[in-house]
Amino acid sequence: MTISEEYVLEVLQDSGMVTRSQIQAARQTHPGKVIEGLVEAGILTREDVAKTLAAQCGLDFVDLSNLSIPDEVISLLSAETARRYRAIPIQQRDDALVIAVADPMDIDSFDALNHLLQRNLEFVCAVPEQIDLALNKYYSAEQEQKEKLIKQIAEGIEISGEGDAGAGQEDVDEAPVIKMVTMLLLDAYKARASDIHLEPMEKKFRVRFRIDGVLQEMPSPPKKLHAAIISRLKIMTGTMSIAEKRLPQDGRIQVRLGQKSIDLRVSSIPTVHGESIVMRILDKSSLVLGLPELGFFSDDQSKFESLISLPDGILLVTGPTGSGKTTTLYAVLNVLNKPDRKIITVEDPVEYQMSGINQVQVKAEIGMTFPAALRSILRQAPNIIMIGEIRDAETAQIAINASLTGHLVLSTLHTNDATSSVARLVDIGIKPFLVASALRAAMAQRLVRRLCPHCKKPCTPTEYEMRTLRIDAAMLANANTMRPTGCEQCRYKGYRGRMGIFEIFVVDDEIRNLIVSNATSLQLRNRAREMGMRTLREDGVRKVLAGLTTAEEVIAITMADSS
Repeated sequence: MTISEEYVLEVLQDSGMVTRSQIQAARQTHPGKVIEGLVEAGILTREDVAKTLAAQCGLDFVDLSNLSIPDEVISLLSAETARRYRAIPIQQRDDALVIAVADPMDIDSFDALNHLLQRNLEFVCAVPEQIDLALNKYYSAEQEQKEKLIKQIAEGIEISGEGDAGAGQEDVDEAPVIKMVTMLLLDAYKARASDIHLEPMEKKFRVRFRIDGVLQEMPSPPKKLHAAIISRLKIMTGTMSIAEKRLPQDGRIQVRLGQKSIDLRVSSIPTVHGESIVMRILDKSSLVLGLPELGFFSDDQSKFESLISLPDGILLVTGPTGSGKTTTLYAVLNVLNKPDRKIITVEDPVEYQMSGINQVQVKAEIGMTFPAALRSILRQAPNIIMIGEIRDAETAQIAINASLTGHLVLSTLHTNDATSSVARLVDIGIKPFLVASALRAAMAQRLVRRLCPHCKKPCTPTEYEMRTLRIDAAMLANANTMRPTGCEQCRYKGYRGRMGIFEIFVVDDEIRNLIVSNATSLQLRNRAREMGMRTLREDGVRKVLAGLTTAEEVIAITMADSS
């Protein structure tokens, strides 16, 4: 008999559920399993025991017999972890994930789950047998298949040493490895992930998906499978060497998931504990995005459409890495792609292949640099040129010259706001009068998470949010502010997808004069504000008041714009 059972019997006796003589009788018939004997004798039910223990530990009791748990909630806890701790997630609330446990006194399991999940947890107690039935019901198909594959692969792989890891392992259980990698890619696609991160740690092989810009940890394969999975992905690219583990490598994978064809841009880099791989998922469906899907309100959309319809000049999209600049440029090209226009792009790398557009891949190792490609494509008589990024003075100079000779040039620049693009061009060596002559507009952008339309609920911004975003009572009068809650459609995150917030800096005659006279970025910004330019934060506030995103998102993304 265990100490925990002795304690349980004492609790049951103190609560009046059983008597000492009944316990003694059960000891005689079921030595070591006294509670089981009491249940078989009809003195107690399993539900009685669970309810009593729940009350003793200050937990609520839940009946799982008629409870239907959504797949999205089940997916929040891996099958392996659920079985190890005999626990199952049953509900996602606004502020916590509710987990039913079989043993309400197992504090170590509570601590372990809190550590593993890194989120607010609320524990409730259920009948242990109901927990087991639920585990078999909800973790039976896909999860069981994954676990079987992992076990099958792990048993067939022996790590022989640093030099041999990966060499020849493709021949060991190759089919299960292929299936496992395919499942990984399918899971990422279903979760709408933009990136897959495979990172070897000291004692684990961590898998994370970036969903709506936020990294989320996924159930991880055993550490010993690291070499086999990395080698399989390298083989899939057709260009990466499985023997080379000391240098970074790049490649591409094309896969068909169901009826969908997606591209993956693969990057590997050696780390202390092995090779780390990041895969960018390139979904071609984003190519058909129109300007409204990017997050433009009608007034900004009209302004932007008039800018991209200009016959010449430079239009810049600015922002840090991951702010959606490339997606915006592709959406613009999708709008401009007409039979009467010749469009040529110079990119590094070419992320999406677009029908009807001539796309040039930069290959610096053979001399095909941005400047070299630009000099050549000008002889191709294009109407519109898209440059992936202006990185140096030579590229910028050719782009300026092209815009001044009747071409519309689209490109990106790494600056924090729209007006700083002028200073950036001058800093890399372009004369101010050339910038003033060529630049038509610069648009800064950021991405904020879009509230899930299926579960968002009305709310009132906090005093801090109103003060930070300068929202007053008059602005709230006709507002429709919302907060995230969580549902099956958004995987209980409260957000589904992202949208842009924009700052459009239009260069007119007065701004040109300021640029020629070497005005500072602050002077340009102040004048643009006087002429009606909205800042990133102000555009974000409009989308908060319209119920499209939250004040928390806009504050976090536009901290640099707080002044």
